[in-house]
Amino acid sequence: MFRGRSWAVAIIVLVVAAASGVAVLVATRDQGPNVPPGCHVSLGNQTYTLSPEQTAHATTIAAVGKRMGLPDHAVSVALAASLQESKLQNLPHGDRDSVGLFQQRPSQGWGSASQLLTPTYAAGAFYRHLALVKGWESLPVTTAAQRVQRSASPSAYARWEPEARAIAQAATGEIPAGLSCRVDVGPTPASGTPMRNALTQELGPQTLDVSVPVKIGYLGVAFVGSVFLGLALTFSNTPFYDFYVAAPRLWGLSAAKDQNFGGILMNAEQSAVFLAAILYFVLRLIPEEEHTSSQA
Repeated sequence: MFRGRSWAVAIIVLVVAAASGVAVLVATRDQGPNVPPGCHVSLGNQTYTLSPEQTAHATTIAAVGKRMGLPDHAVSVALAASLQESKLQNLPHGDRDSVGLFQQRPSQGWGSASQLLTPTYAAGAFYRHLALVKGWESLPVTTAAQRVQRSASPSAYARWEPEARAIAQAATGEIPAGLSCRVDVGPTPASGTPMRNALTQELGPQTLDVSVPVKIGYLGVAFVGSVFLGLALTFSNTPFYDFYVAAPRLWGLSAAKDQNFGGILMNAEQSAVFLAAILYFVLRLIPEEEHTSSQA
């Protein structure tokens, strides 16, 4: 069963992938049984269907490979191995002491069971072993996978090669938006705490929650920089950019005067936006400090 935190992690992965152009993410609610949640990888006339859990693991495997500087062929090999060994599921059991996405065995020196049940570790261990295979870059996917896994069924990886290649191309962005996902978000919860906790665990608190004074500080720095640029444009007698000289201008203004006028508009507009934003956060800070004082 694909439960709470796994859903959250999958959605995080899919949102990031969608934002980077790797995936198309569609959220649905109350669409009935005819619109099942799931993900699809399309390559030519062939489409492969994955659950959100499988997709999260596939994108993790791809991300680890790219972070290690490995080519897409390595990702295809790893995905084919995981498809054969676990169907891209992080299994807590298997043959003898095999566990995880690749059914790696602690007794064979792959790592502890808890490590191998961590997808990023398991993928990294697979890639490190693959890198030790001489000439793996030119080996067929099934041969390279077998050299790493040493399976009793050495040809079993071949059936997964087309799907592994398609997923690798989609997950690494080689095929723009080659991965499409439909996620049933269900009824809107009364609180976003479970999702927020999952996001915090996956991405870290600083990426999610910055204190109001820090936000004001960021805005202040950006505001000062924009003001200096606006003032420079307003009072400079020399055009900063060549296109000012060549561009047509209204009212017979010289290039320098046109630039000065643009600087005035820039200062007025940006100052209003930044000051409004800073005022908003200051007004938010006052109740927070009052609440903190009342608790002291």
